[in-house]
Amino acid sequence: RPGNSWLGTVYDRNQSVVVPDFIVEEENDELIVSLNQGDIPPLHVSAEYSEMLNLYSGEDKQRPSNREAARFVKGKIDDAKWFIDAIKQRQETLFVTMSAIIEYQKEFFIDGDETKIRPMILKDIADMVGLDISTISRVANSKYVDTPYGTKLIKEFFSEAMVNDQGEEVSTIEIKKILQNIIEDEDKQKPLPDDKLAEMLKEKGYPIARRTVAKYREQLDIPVARMRKKI
Repeated sequence: RPGNSWLGTVYDRNQSVVVPDFIVEEENDELIVSLNQGDIPPLHVSAEYSEMLNLYSGEDKQRPSNREAARFVKGKIDDAKWFIDAIKQRQETLFVTMSAIIEYQKEFFIDGDETKIRPMILKDIADMVGLDISTISRVANSKYVDTPYGTKLIKEFFSEAMVNDQGEEVSTIEIKKILQNIIEDEDKQKPLPDDKLAEMLKEKGYPIARRTVAKYREQLDIPVARMRKKI
């Protein structure tokens, strides 16, 4: 009491805690990435089963029952070793993929400035680590990383490129961040419509159409101007 009053309620069932799959820390001006293993112990085949296999494969191995038992135990040990190797391979894939993303987006991971996130697509990382795009996609869509600036879904680091008025490639994430800042600073009694937002972005060097501004605004879960008005 009194916390148990929440047990089994709708509120309780709807709550979820994100457990990051990776942890990125800065040590001596270097970025260190590690897999978040939590309380998972190292996997290994129990010595008891290895001893059992030796027993059935020993002096009495000619007995049919012992030969059958030896084959059964050996099969299970081989299955366990395959499973352990598969887990290690998966962990290696996760580690090299996250390491490549950190290297590609190093400027963000250094100071947390989202406007420094570079345009990055799945193929960029796939080429860096020598893996299939589908493998990178699975990592990006389902994994989280704990950074000094908060826990992020990895797919948030991927974005298409656009060209600013200087002819430079910029990330759509950068444009969305600037759009969000403009809306946050607007006069809430006279919120800016999408065409005005497009004009202001153009003035800042990002010539994008009004319909693109509307799309980015919706992706940021920001309502239209009339819904943002405060009296």
